[in-house]
Amino acid sequence: MIKHFATALVMTTALSACTLMPDYKRPASPVAATWPADDVYATAAGDATSTLAADTRWKDFFTSARLQEIIGLALTHNRDLRVAALNIEAAQAAYRIRRADIVPSIDAAGTMSRQGLPENAQQFPGQGSVTSQYAANIGTTAFELDLFGRIRSLNEAALQDYFATVEARKSVQIALVAEVANAYLALLSDMKLLKLTEETLTAQGESFDLTRQSFELGIGSQLDVSQAQTAVETARANLAQYKRQVAQDRNALALLTGTQLPDINTDTETLDDMTLKADMPAGLPSEVLLARPDIVQAEHALQAANANIGAARAAFFPTISLTGSAGLASQSLSDLFSSGSGLAWSFAPQVTLPIFQGGRNAANLEAAEVQQKIAVANYEKAIQTAFREVADELAARGTYTDQLDALRAFVSAAQTSYDLSDARYRQGIDSYLNVLDAQRSLYDAQQNEILVAQQRLSNLVTLYKVLGGGVK
Repeated sequence: MIKHFATALVMTTALSACTLMPDYKRPASPVAATWPADDVYATAAGDATSTLAADTRWKDFFTSARLQEIIGLALTHNRDLRVAALNIEAAQAAYRIRRADIVPSIDAAGTMSRQGLPENAQQFPGQGSVTSQYAANIGTTAFELDLFGRIRSLNEAALQDYFATVEARKSVQIALVAEVANAYLALLSDMKLLKLTEETLTAQGESFDLTRQSFELGIGSQLDVSQAQTAVETARANLAQYKRQVAQDRNALALLTGTQLPDINTDTETLDDMTLKADMPAGLPSEVLLARPDIVQAEHALQAANANIGAARAAFFPTISLTGSAGLASQSLSDLFSSGSGLAWSFAPQVTLPIFQGGRNAANLEAAEVQQKIAVANYEKAIQTAFREVADELAARGTYTDQLDALRAFVSAAQTSYDLSDARYRQGIDSYLNVLDAQRSLYDAQQNEILVAQQRLSNLVTLYKVLGGGVK
């Protein structure tokens, strides 16, 4: 009897074969079918037949052994990535909990009761004043027959939430890889700026000493000495600034990696040594954007909202729940499992039909439908944002090379101008003000060249990121 009862409970799940979820249809992409293609993007469109960024391993994109080591440390120790991984486990557990509602919960229970009655309250005077009852049962309580798919809709929503969490973890990894790379580039850039400032301070200090000695010998003026000193003090202030920035860059990298950093110095690698895979193709928006983890995550959130509509619709229909048990009963514990023990069973189906809910079910359905519309808007906004991010980085890639070439030519010209101005000053032809202006122009140009070189490399890193690279 117990076996047949348990089998009957399991077979009732076969009745739950339908849901009231709307048919899911992916919204149309709200962006253009191709990337912008004017003169700015002419050199950045890439070859759509090449390997896409999402298929390029980060170890193949970042060729620096030191940077690979730092990224590896971050992927192992970064706390944000750990939290993202733990969120996956939590979502998986929540899905398993929701999925368990589809099948009945079978519980086993053992009970014992003893009752004592006075003789004048006994039905048959003279019988024992104390009676005992022992029972062992298996059964289920309030198991809902999912005839209209409410539980299955909620299960589907939990599944889509789990999938969305998996994609969120991928997004965190992509962002982490790019953030570590950009932080490392910022450190190398500031280290190069620090070295440039040290060299500039040394050169300006020597120039200041010569100018002061000339003044003491009656050649030149106090104005020349003061102007030379302003250049020295400016370089000293910049030196303090870049020392601070280098220290802060190291701290930022330490936070990202979540552990102690390896030794990083200009003897092992400089900004000029950094090379990245610069020929990363952009492909087509449809094949790139729809594969980005953040957009896939938004689509899973949309599918979860779609499933919640099914659960809200099912609330308008009757709910059938089953409560039942079957087992053995005896007045003696020693006889409970003997052949002479009695069979005890109960079966209590319940049908609940919503008649008046004060508009609760209608409001729940309306809320679910509004949430689904919000999810559609979020999905479309995610695509639009991704399109803009890629387009911006393609525009940057199409212009940074020209900008850097122009700055290098500017540095060369500024160096020539400074050399000539210094020579003319030494010969007494020009004042020291011309030397000072040429010196400032050269120093500014050298700083800008370093910063743009860093920005060009960061652009390649960010382009790799927004094209979906960094998961593998």
